[in-house]
Amino acid sequence: MQILLRAFLSLMSIMIILNVALAQENNIIWKTNQYTIYKDSVVQGKFVAKAISEKELISDYQSPVNEFKSPAITFKFSINGKDNEMKSGVDHHFVVIPKNGLAETPIIKFGVQLKDTTSSHGYLPSNTTLKIRLDMREVINAFKTQGYYTTFNGDKIYKEDFKGVYVAGSTSPLTWDFDNLVNHQGLQLHDEDGDGIYELNIKLNEPGDVKGTASHWKASRDVSAFPSYSSGFPISDVIYNLALEEMVNAIEPDSTFRTGKEWAGVWTRDISYSIILSMAYLQPRVAIKSLLKKVTSSKKIIQDTGTGGAWPVSSDRMIWAVAAWEIYKATGDKDWLEQAYLIIKNSIDDDLNTIYDAKTGMVKGESSFLDWREQTYPKWMQPVDIAESECLGTNAVHYQANMVLSKMASELGHKQVAEKYAAIAQKIKKGVNQYLWMPGKNYYGQYLYGRNSMSLSPRSEALGEALAILFGIAGPEQQKKIVSNTPVTDFGISCIFPQIPNIPPYHNNAVWPFVQTYWLWASAKAENEKSVMESIAAIYRPVALFVTNKENFVAANGDFAGTQINSSNMLWSLAGNLSIVHKVLFGIRLNEDGLSFQPFVPESLKGQRTLNNFKYRRAVLNIKMEGFGNQVSRFLVDGKPSKPVIPVTLEGKHQVTIILKNNLFIAKNINKVANYTSLPAPDVTYLNGKLQWSPEPGARTYKILKNGKVLTTASDLQYPVKEGVYAEYQVVAVDRKGIESFASQPIAVVDKKYATTIEMEDVFPKSEMASSGYSGKGFVEISKTKNRELTIPLTIKADGVYLVDFKYANGNGPTNTENKCAIRTLLADGKKQATILFPQRGKDVWSDWGWTNTIPVFLSKGKHAITLAFMPWNENMNVEINQAMIDMMRVIQVNEKTP
Repeated sequence: MQILLRAFLSLMSIMIILNVALAQENNIIWKTNQYTIYKDSVVQGKFVAKAISEKELISDYQSPVNEFKSPAITFKFSINGKDNEMKSGVDHHFVVIPKNGLAETPIIKFGVQLKDTTSSHGYLPSNTTLKIRLDMREVINAFKTQGYYTTFNGDKIYKEDFKGVYVAGSTSPLTWDFDNLVNHQGLQLHDEDGDGIYELNIKLNEPGDVKGTASHWKASRDVSAFPSYSSGFPISDVIYNLALEEMVNAIEPDSTFRTGKEWAGVWTRDISYSIILSMAYLQPRVAIKSLLKKVTSSKKIIQDTGTGGAWPVSSDRMIWAVAAWEIYKATGDKDWLEQAYLIIKNSIDDDLNTIYDAKTGMVKGESSFLDWREQTYPKWMQPVDIAESECLGTNAVHYQANMVLSKMASELGHKQVAEKYAAIAQKIKKGVNQYLWMPGKNYYGQYLYGRNSMSLSPRSEALGEALAILFGIAGPEQQKKIVSNTPVTDFGISCIFPQIPNIPPYHNNAVWPFVQTYWLWASAKAENEKSVMESIAAIYRPVALFVTNKENFVAANGDFAGTQINSSNMLWSLAGNLSIVHKVLFGIRLNEDGLSFQPFVPESLKGQRTLNNFKYRRAVLNIKMEGFGNQVSRFLVDGKPSKPVIPVTLEGKHQVTIILKNNLFIAKNINKVANYTSLPAPDVTYLNGKLQWSPEPGARTYKILKNGKVLTTASDLQYPVKEGVYAEYQVVAVDRKGIESFASQPIAVVDKKYATTIEMEDVFPKSEMASSGYSGKGFVEISKTKNRELTIPLTIKADGVYLVDFKYANGNGPTNTENKCAIRTLLADGKKQATILFPQRGKDVWSDWGWTNTIPVFLSKGKHAITLAFMPWNENMNVEINQAMIDMMRVIQVNEKTP
């Protein structure tokens, strides 16, 4: 049967290609150099997807990821799942030439680069077994003689913290995802005979490495309860029906939404973005139940597990509020409004005490949904650095969450509350436009980042750009500029642009269909017909070829294989797919006082279309629309002319007719670019009064930053710097196209006389926990039961601004998952200053010491009391464990007065 199906598909492909060659121009919906969308099919190179009917789809797509795979592999070793063998960009290189299916590396010494100069002719045979051999004797000897091993960058790994050694790399099953190496048992090396040589056998280029997708879909589920769609475009109709069926597949037995075929359970951001896209009105009861699964017993929104132990390092949970409001607008459910209002207010009030930046007016925390550290941040950034960043997408979310809370308060009659949170929203909006807008590029930058001084990353961030348009942070002219100027790659808008080097596709070098949908919405709002059509095509292409709504795909080649993780039947992808019909073509808008219509039909999709059985509160609408454009010529309800609005009071079945004006759009451009990768961030050191860095191949020049501002531009590899009051320096590599790398890790340069340290164990009883690497005689534990409040006496010799931070350890979880970030409030002489974060640094790793975020505090000459206190808003997502070990407090003067 399978052979016959394949033969049928091959024959069908040949017939389609022949037909396509003869097709008239008006049968083409969208055409690029990479693929073409026809009324009934999608063609990409030799691959074809065909709509047999509105309920059946076939595709002969095969991932090319296993074809022509190079035998030259790059890899690196890792102690405890961290990137700690050699500096970034320095990897081992080996050419795999198997004999009888077997190959073996020479013994590689940990920390010493292997450079295999063998010519790499031909391709890597499938099912090749490679034995990797690693000499760890120097590391083990360091453990025995001094109790720790010092890595290339000076970090110490203590004997008691050694959990294992792993291999990371570029060829499957290897991965560059250091954060998750410890979860890949097949990537851990072992020393079975105790000789210090660790070994691992791995299978390369297995056919099973590529998970194929279905080649045929035929409707098999009852979707008659949901709106049916019909148009003169069979490819659009069948993709819509496929998405409806996958929506039904996504409902779990407990009546909540499953995130994806490979992703069980409910995730706050996934479910929220999906509800906003289309689930609020298609499945309101399932949507409500799913949202309530992401609420704590204290009626606050749950931040999904993430970097450094979840909230507040990650802080985009507030998208929940926007989803909750969308459900209210769809249902008019007052009980839900009151319930959601309390949950949102509690959560925002905690955020106000924790992550709001009084200086910029914006909020801090990881980029919304881009929560995989090195996928969108420079490698040097620790969780605490990410927590201090101020990101476009996350700020757009918090702006809208405050606006939603204001509108909810108005609906419930709380006028003063409504005014308060509307004012907070306006501060965020002002900050985004002041600090993140790039006039030279005409779109927003990715985020403010650094350490004590922030600079703007000039990368674009697709979801954030779209949300800034949709939520009204960008003004009308800005909206048009953003859509016309933000870079768009061959297969769609990538999550960020340009891409980051040496990072495999997932958020980096990837297109996410749900993000593409928000970009589509933003393009329609900006009245950019070309961007609207390009976005629809970028969503239709993968659905048709892969015969499912995938989570993501590689920006460089449009393939589903090659991303670090992927899932079929992905909830937010299918939710976005359905919204093309409902919210773009028919332009359905949910409002507090009714349902309005703002259709946007590109000319290439002109014609008649129907949307029947659309349920809105107590009404059922059968909608017929004809024409193209975004202006309504006539709007009729049951044959009677009306404004394009359905009131909340309407009940029963009704016929709606929309006739568009066939208005032509003013031609606008899109910034279609080839996929591109920036240079790595320079590796900078400070020695003998000079900043020094290694050359980056391809760099034309280097920008030197002081305290987040460009100080000068250099072409050589060093720059003199004098010690004095505190200053931070960074270096940015600029390539021949003027594209910038990330800024290097900040180098703090300060005369010792400006710095004071206080050993915590000199003031408070020291902890009995076993650890190494601390300074002084010990350290102090803080938890929910121990030292809930610590007051440290401090004497200041001169008035000025001082930077206060703490050296700490938190071994309650890895850097990338779980929810045990320790949180405290810093007070100076009893006055609240800001939040101090102690993010996780490694599971059961208590000898890895790092620094918290730094708080600037004005202190006058004389005696002061610095307090670390556990306040009600310092509850983390775990609730039970809120613990860290503190080694010392550091205080550094940053003004010009000498102490």
